[in-house]
Amino acid sequence: MSATDAMRTIETVKATGPAQLRLHWSDGAEAELDLSGWLATPAFAALRDPAAFAAVQVGDWGHSLQWSNGAEASADSLWLETLSASKRADARAFLEWRLKNGLSLTKAAEALGLSRRMVAYYSNAEKPVPKTVLLACRGWEAGHRSSGSRESVVAAR
Repeated sequence: MSATDAMRTIETVKATGPAQLRLHWSDGAEAELDLSGWLATPAFAALRDPAAFAAVQVGDWGHSLQWSNGAEASADSLWLETLSASKRADARAFLEWRLKNGLSLTKAAEALGLSRRMVAYYSNAEKPVPKTVLLACRGWEAGHRSSGSRESVVAAR
């Protein structure tokens, strides 16, 4: 158990289908990912060719996946996909909230009135994220959007 963000890296990758990958992570997690949604985007269009997709390799230091055509997928993005594939939508939503708002463990803990340790557990998918915490995340965002717009109106006067 940790009170920090886990520094996960990708150890191995294997293409198991025309848009599927099997990933093994440094913390022991494994996942079968379906990236067909990614291949529908222009950035990954060249990987619709199964042979090109199968040529995937782990990037430097395990922080990404790379293909010979220059396409690259970050470990952070793939970890979010891993959370979804492992039925941890709660952890994914919580981590996306933190990343989107640029919140460290400490800042997220202060924002939600939680301990830093619990924020780390939720961020690392070590404990389920209660619905009340996910609702608090939405409330925090709504409060910061409305306070930000008020500040800009006051500043404009």
